[in-house]
Amino acid sequence: MSKVRKERVPVRKRPPAERIKDFDPVVIGYSEEDAVSEARRCLECKEPFCTKECPIHIRIKEMIKAIAEEDFEKAFYIVKEDNPIPGITGRVCPQELLCEHVCALGKACEPVSIGKLEMFIADWARSKGVEVKLNIKDRPERIAIIGSGPAGITCAYELRKTGYQVTIFEALHKAGGVLQYGIPSFRLPKDVVDYEISSLQKIGVKIVLNTVIGQNISFRELQDSYDAIFIATGAGAPRFVGIEGEELNGVYSANEFLIRTVLMKAYRFPEYDTPVTRGSRVAVIGAGNVAMDAARCALRMGARDVYIIYRRTMEHSPARVEEVEHAREEGVKFMELAIPKRIMGKDGWVAGIELLKARLGPPDSSGRPQPIPTEESEVSEVDTVVEAIGTVPNRLFLDRIPEIEKDRWGAIKTDEKLMTNVKGIFAGGDAIRGNATVIQAVEDGKNAAKAIHSYLLQATR
Repeated sequence: MSKVRKERVPVRKRPPAERIKDFDPVVIGYSEEDAVSEARRCLECKEPFCTKECPIHIRIKEMIKAIAEEDFEKAFYIVKEDNPIPGITGRVCPQELLCEHVCALGKACEPVSIGKLEMFIADWARSKGVEVKLNIKDRPERIAIIGSGPAGITCAYELRKTGYQVTIFEALHKAGGVLQYGIPSFRLPKDVVDYEISSLQKIGVKIVLNTVIGQNISFRELQDSYDAIFIATGAGAPRFVGIEGEELNGVYSANEFLIRTVLMKAYRFPEYDTPVTRGSRVAVIGAGNVAMDAARCALRMGARDVYIIYRRTMEHSPARVEEVEHAREEGVKFMELAIPKRIMGKDGWVAGIELLKARLGPPDSSGRPQPIPTEESEVSEVDTVVEAIGTVPNRLFLDRIPEIEKDRWGAIKTDEKLMTNVKGIFAGGDAIRGNATVIQAVEDGKNAAKAIHSYLLQATR
């Protein structure tokens, strides 16, 4: 047996000075030769902990073995058995906390780059026109899915494979949910998202756009017309810090900032005449993936200085390590142990932000050290503030279905099978979690599809 390479095969990515000028993909990915070399680092463990740690249990070892043997088509078929959107999850799933975290190779050196191999094989299949051919036996039952994000896409795919007549209802003019409006194309190219959506339509999933359930169609109409409903509406309402000055012009939630920039293409002004403040000194409150996305968008929109304001130190950031590294490479500055006290204004516009210095205390409920404010403060001159501290489910939809139980944060309550308190209505993703990762949403979509299938089988007995 040849000696195993300790370091990962470097993945190709564009240099920072080039990529901050546009919204094109940062990570180019592996060539065929590099993918094979990386795959051959796999130890082919007898017990593949990577599959056990994967929320959707992709047969990772088998996928990697096929790549190592240069049978890319087989590798693609393996991953698609468990994952309908590998081109997406390969790019945005936090593999370093899941499958790669338990890779046996990682005990002595760098773990196998599972995420980048998944990305490679999905991109290879797309470039070659390779698709999974499903033998679908149609069933008469109809299922409505509200929301076309990762949970909705996955549930639709799994149910359609089983033969059900599936219709997705999407409020916006493009399907994809957070994949379209919340993740910039330099991290998740929109042609990848569009391709996965088109794959759904090719197998017979119907997608209805520009349709707000409760407004264009009543929820009662859906209940009367469909045998089961899956709610995958996400968490589109922003949370705010709740400090003085949030009403000033130049203050955005990350949701609004990213929707204007990514979905409405403000970065292509004046071709797309989308209003958004192009600040020269931008403060982003928060340090998760969404905060990194907002900060990196601001740089590409022409900001001279962009600051991540975080109440802890970056070692405790919930963002992916890769995203933080990319932000640093591109010139984002990090202000740690800083708690926003107030946003300062002049003539109705943001002029600065006052920050309390913090120290780290005992762990809180998240397991991370609790930031404790001190009396010492400082003022930073900024002209734009983006708040990226999380989201909650949107009340526009939920308030129109009061019969469905929610928790105090507005998230939908479900049982262990993802069914709500109303018979035949299921929910998953951010609609029940508030802040799910894409792979958690995919997991919910798969589990909901199984639960709906079981429910409908019992109903027809």
